[in-house]
Amino acid sequence: MTFGISGGRRAAAVLLTTGAVLVAGPLVSPAAAASATAAPKVSAKGAFLMDATSGKTVFSKSADTKRQMASTTKTMAVAVVLDTKGVNLDKKVTVKQTYRDYVAKNGASTADLRTGDKLTVRQLLYGTMLPSGCDAAYALADTFGTGSTVSARTKSFISKMNAKAKSLGMTNTKFDSFDGISKAGNNYSTPRDLAKLARHAMKNSTFKTVVKATSTKQKATAKSGGTRTYTWYNTNKLLGSYKGATGAKTGTGTAAGPCLIFSATKNGKSLVGVILNDSNRYADAGKMLDYGFGKKTTSTLKVKPLPQGAQQD
Repeated sequence: MTFGISGGRRAAAVLLTTGAVLVAGPLVSPAAAASATAAPKVSAKGAFLMDATSGKTVFSKSADTKRQMASTTKTMAVAVVLDTKGVNLDKKVTVKQTYRDYVAKNGASTADLRTGDKLTVRQLLYGTMLPSGCDAAYALADTFGTGSTVSARTKSFISKMNAKAKSLGMTNTKFDSFDGISKAGNNYSTPRDLAKLARHAMKNSTFKTVVKATSTKQKATAKSGGTRTYTWYNTNKLLGSYKGATGAKTGTGTAAGPCLIFSATKNGKSLVGVILNDSNRYADAGKMLDYGFGKKTTSTLKVKPLPQGAQQD
């Protein structure tokens, strides 16, 4: 999906003026510097790799420069839902025509939710994170926001996203969107901030289960009263391409470029990373992970293609 919009579906984008400190080159921690692997060279405008257990920096490139983040925004939307006190993941939500109209208007990536169908909150999490469904994200925002109108509820939900960012110490982040589609271009973050979010989100077992799935089939209650099966494929090509990859979210936009929040675990060590604006995001993510895991030689990542007809992000 996107800020503009993803997978070849683009809307007009507003460029964001970055107010941040530029970093001359990649920074690495003393521990990582002692690794047998040389620090990777990545083409990302911004990148960051963190030890998920300790929170220590492993690799950094322009980590505090504010940039558009496209659909990686949805990671926060899902985190807000899962952090809701007493959240009922089996609660059923009825799909509104408003959600489909929004996707059509913006040319957005979609879970192709059908008006009148009833899906559980858990199913909407899959629909948001795997095919990067803006309709599914809209349904979550409408359900978990407060107010008497759809507009009020989505605005309330975005406020919750910003409050969560503040609580996580994401000091260079602002959300004006629940999915990354930002008319004002006022939806931005930094690699370091998004790594903080990823580290937090990956502590939730439901989140981990969702983002690790390469695909899913979900049976929902159709408007007719029967059953409709939704089949969704994860837009994150790192899964199945890099051994040990466990998540988490793609994003692509006109202003943002290709983005990726990623995670992996090997030999008991877990890493979370972020890449913003990088046409080689998967290969570079592989390089960063190899470095973080101390691999002596970096092999060329062979990225597995998504099935025909799958959403692209």
